[in-house]
Amino acid sequence: MASSATIWMEITTIDGPHSGAPVLRSGADWESAQAAIIALHGRGAGAYDILSLADQVARPNWVRVAPQAAGATWYPLSFIAPAEQNEPYLSSALALVAALRDAVVAAGVPQARILLMGFSQGACLSLETAARLGGRWGGVAALSGGLIGHALDEAAYADTLDGTPVFIGCSDVDPHIPVRRVLESETVLNDRGAVVTAQLYPGMGHTVNEDELAHLRSMMNEITVEQE
Repeated sequence: MASSATIWMEITTIDGPHSGAPVLRSGADWESAQAAIIALHGRGAGAYDILSLADQVARPNWVRVAPQAAGATWYPLSFIAPAEQNEPYLSSALALVAALRDAVVAAGVPQARILLMGFSQGACLSLETAARLGGRWGGVAALSGGLIGHALDEAAYADTLDGTPVFIGCSDVDPHIPVRRVLESETVLNDRGAVVTAQLYPGMGHTVNEDELAHLRSMMNEITVEQE
């Protein structure tokens, strides 16, 4: 558990089941923050869990924030179910992450210094949010995830991700994430100007490994170096 975490704010400006979601914060003060992580938890987990993971890899001068999904789930069905079957949860979740991005920017950290990351459901939501909002992020890291929808709604995606580094790590036998969706996500995001690294781990299962954490640290180092 991220013992230093406190409730930073509640997202009350959105509609749907995730309205009023509390957001935990740990790490640096906003006044001294060099960069920020927005961390999204998986199904059945919570903000403390993913914030604890973010705390493992973050540098001291980073702020880490993590929202809590209603009922500990961002959307009720599989991420490859028809999108309408995951409503109104999915639209509410996407709006929440967008509102949290805006709040972090308003606190003084621009999008180009934000690492958007998540595990499982949170990984899928991270990729989908970044694809829809577009622009240059500091990075996007999806640990066991892919873009959302039975068929990808590419018309909903922004024109460009403007060189955003994206890491997608997943098992080649993940029971929830088909390999084809990982590869499809890689192609779609690359086509929109992201710089995608997709790494498949043989026989790993639905979890996070040390190589993925090393990728996260490397992405954060790049963001920090760019600001020096």
